[in-house]
Amino acid sequence: MDKIVKSVLNLSVLSATRFPVGLQSQVEELIGTIKNQSTTVYTIGIIGAGGSGKTTLAKAIYDQLSDSFAGKSFIEDIGQLSATRWGLSLEERLASDVLKSKIPRGQIGDRLYGKRLLIVLDDVTDLDTLLDLRACFSGGTVIIITTRDESLLRIYSVDSVFRVKLMNANESLELLSWHAFREAKPKEGYNDLAEGVAAYCEGLPLALEVIGSSLFERAKEEWNSVLFTLSKIHQHNIIQKLKIGFNGFRNQMQKDLFLDVCCFFVGKGRAYVTKILNGCGVDADSGIRLLIERSLIKVKKKDKLGMHPLLQEMGMTVSFEISGKKLGKNSRLRFYKDAEYALREITVRTFSICDWKLLLKVLAFSCVISLFFFGLFITGVKIHSVVSCEMAFNQ
Repeated sequence: MDKIVKSVLNLSVLSATRFPVGLQSQVEELIGTIKNQSTTVYTIGIIGAGGSGKTTLAKAIYDQLSDSFAGKSFIEDIGQLSATRWGLSLEERLASDVLKSKIPRGQIGDRLYGKRLLIVLDDVTDLDTLLDLRACFSGGTVIIITTRDESLLRIYSVDSVFRVKLMNANESLELLSWHAFREAKPKEGYNDLAEGVAAYCEGLPLALEVIGSSLFERAKEEWNSVLFTLSKIHQHNIIQKLKIGFNGFRNQMQKDLFLDVCCFFVGKGRAYVTKILNGCGVDADSGIRLLIERSLIKVKKKDKLGMHPLLQEMGMTVSFEISGKKLGKNSRLRFYKDAEYALREITVRTFSICDWKLLLKVLAFSCVISLFFFGLFITGVKIHSVVSCEMAFNQ
């Protein structure tokens, strides 16, 4: 019987991540804790640093336990939604996942009443709406919350808190090797280099995955370059470490594609994104495949593109660095608020004879950004990509 249980656990771990190094023992420990709480609505918080594997651990548990509940819901990246939207989104997602239909907001609590559910809320920053609904659920309901904010779990009196364990040196080297060499150990002659890179990743699976993927099939000179870069980065600055994955691209087109996905297309369907970018002269099919291979984006449920919040933060940081702070020198007005700021700055000053061209370009760019945000694409009308807009803006 123990062998059967362990084989099922292994399957759940494999479904959560391609290389489940160091994950099995944590899954077993958490599932054991949950199974001891079968009569109450049980809330358990998973905490840890950004990139430490909280979501992966929650996914493995969810995959293992979901068949034994009347309903289930896994809601990712709640922290990326605005405070004014996520409560409504949470209720609607729960109703959609559990009841498989659209329910008027005022009836959602009644329709969920008495159901024994498994709910995972990923990257949580607020729990008010959940607590309003919690009284509706049947005993035996399990609510798993992943967050970086331990104080949030104390404020809302979560029943149990589990701190994700960072990888030890051997686990770090193995995970890095799977991504960099596609095997469990470094290639001959690369062991010292791999150990050095793994040590700088500080046991964080996300850093090991992204940096390891960027070093796949790279020469020793490039490994040494990455080691030198890592040695200059502050110990806990994961954003700068993740930037190594971005800087590892061979050409500017690949960097532009990552930034476009980061800023406009997270959560959008892969076919939708590919169609738009292909229509703009970008080889989106191979480009998106490369981003997936580099562990910079993932394809999630319903074939939608996803990105780790820290990777998205890194991409936004890069975009701001590229655009700079001076209006006339911006090479990429990548965010809507940047365009809005640009318009505001132009309209408050007196226009000289040369300013009208800049105004027309900013107005045109803002219209295109609005089309991206609202999805208003008219059949037969060619919509230019962000890269095309950038070229037009700089002419």
